[in-house]
Amino acid sequence: MMKSLLSRTALLAAPLLLAGSLAAQLTPAGVSISNRNGNFNTPGGISSLTTPGTGLSKPDVYGVNQKPGSCPQYPWKTGIVTTIFWVGELATEKNPVPNTASSWDPKWMKTFGGYDCPDEDKSVTNFKPAKFTPMQNPFYFALPYNDVIDHDTHKEEAKKVIPWFKGTFKREGRSVLEDRWIAIRFGSRVCYAQWGDCGPFVTDDADYVFGNARPKNPKNNGAGLDISPAVRDYLDFRSGQSVDWKFVEEDDVPDGPWKTWGTNNPFSMAYQRKELGKLPTAGVAAANDARPVSQSEIDRIQELRRQRDLWFQNGGAAKAGK
Repeated sequence: MMKSLLSRTALLAAPLLLAGSLAAQLTPAGVSISNRNGNFNTPGGISSLTTPGTGLSKPDVYGVNQKPGSCPQYPWKTGIVTTIFWVGELATEKNPVPNTASSWDPKWMKTFGGYDCPDEDKSVTNFKPAKFTPMQNPFYFALPYNDVIDHDTHKEEAKKVIPWFKGTFKREGRSVLEDRWIAIRFGSRVCYAQWGDCGPFVTDDADYVFGNARPKNPKNNGAGLDISPAVRDYLDFRSGQSVDWKFVEEDDVPDGPWKTWGTNNPFSMAYQRKELGKLPTAGVAAANDARPVSQSEIDRIQELRRQRDLWFQNGGAAKAGK
């Protein structure tokens, strides 16, 4: 048990938050880290950005499904043709815009942590890329509206059409859409995902995204939603089929694999902050013949996390990419 607690210092160190070198700074001396397969030296190979509970497999409780988020102010949009996209997707004749960058992050693939290969069956890799642990939530989607013109300016209409704009606005040019949650319903299953990009094909369809209109995009049979490979495989979905979707508030997101990974994922980050309080004190460590985590090490971890949070609050990756 004590070794497990000590290993959690490595777990807490995992997110690459301010720069690539921070992982080493976050790891107390004497606690080893193995990056093999993206897993750290915790019992059972728990991922660096895992959430608590019964593990990362696809348990039955996620099946035919718990109630979707209860947000009556956000109605279901039904019968929306949906296609698959992924971080790192290159431009093709049918998809002229590469997904190495997103509408908000010019270094999206780097921020995510790598190429989110669509040819993998995510249901057998705990809904993450097989070759690495993602730095952002692999449950992501795109809708055809962008609220910002550039990194310094919002669209004027965005302030009027986005229901949560006033309550979430931080500064001009910082999107209030990025990382918002939706519920996606396909048959008897409901999946939850965070807003990662804008599309398919258009980025100005406010009447559909926030109103009652159908998608105005004529391509791909009028597709109005893009979903990631993890969402696809959770729903057992094929590109070109139709789904229902609705906005949900963070408090209405139920437990599921979508809470597992990502520095942009409030559930994953909250779990890591909680685990910080479980690090062994000197007395506990001595009783179990283990090296304690010193207060200075804990303070260092907390300070780096504070700097990380401040970096993201001030624009983070998007601002750095200007």
